[in-house]
Amino acid sequence: MAPETTPAREWAEARPGSGTEHPDELPDTAHLSVERTFCFADLSGFTRYTRENGPHAAVTLLDEFRAVSRDVAAKRGVRVAKWLGDGVMLVGTEPTPTIAWGGHMIDHFADEPEINLRVGLATGAALLFEGDDYIGEPVNLAAKLCAVAEPGQILANCDVADLPPWIKIDEVDSLEIRGVGLVSDIQRLAVVAH
Repeated sequence: MAPETTPAREWAEARPGSGTEHPDELPDTAHLSVERTFCFADLSGFTRYTRENGPHAAVTLLDEFRAVSRDVAAKRGVRVAKWLGDGVMLVGTEPTPTIAWGGHMIDHFADEPEINLRVGLATGAALLFEGDDYIGEPVNLAAKLCAVAEPGQILANCDVADLPPWIKIDEVDSLEIRGVGLVSDIQRLAVVAH
């Protein structure tokens, strides 16, 4: 299981020095560069579902999505960083459990026609900002990959060696992503049938 990934723990692990320095000896910046895997997932078609089935049905669907997301995150050792309406952002200190979260969620909802989940993943260095948020290219890329993924699809920019053995690469491609441009080496991931 991945270590706890609270902002306080990240600061403690990444800060220079022992943490006992005199206030005059602390660095001027509170922006730490940390290596993380970022995962965004959302319910594709949620607005249409709400319009067709009403807000009470939509809330029930969202409750299920969030409950399963939290449960799988706890089991995989990744942190739910924030809820984004019908989506979620997760952060992992290790790539493999975070990638496994995405595959687990896609597999879990594969046979539920109302939940059309899509996932975007990216690994890299980002700044821990104001103690509880992340700023940087892998964060933006993971969010953009989620936005362009098809329902039931995982788009990732990660190291092949970090894939769990039950997740395979269907295709490696270059994608033109609005606001980013052409991004190469994007993997379309799939869960291997058990």
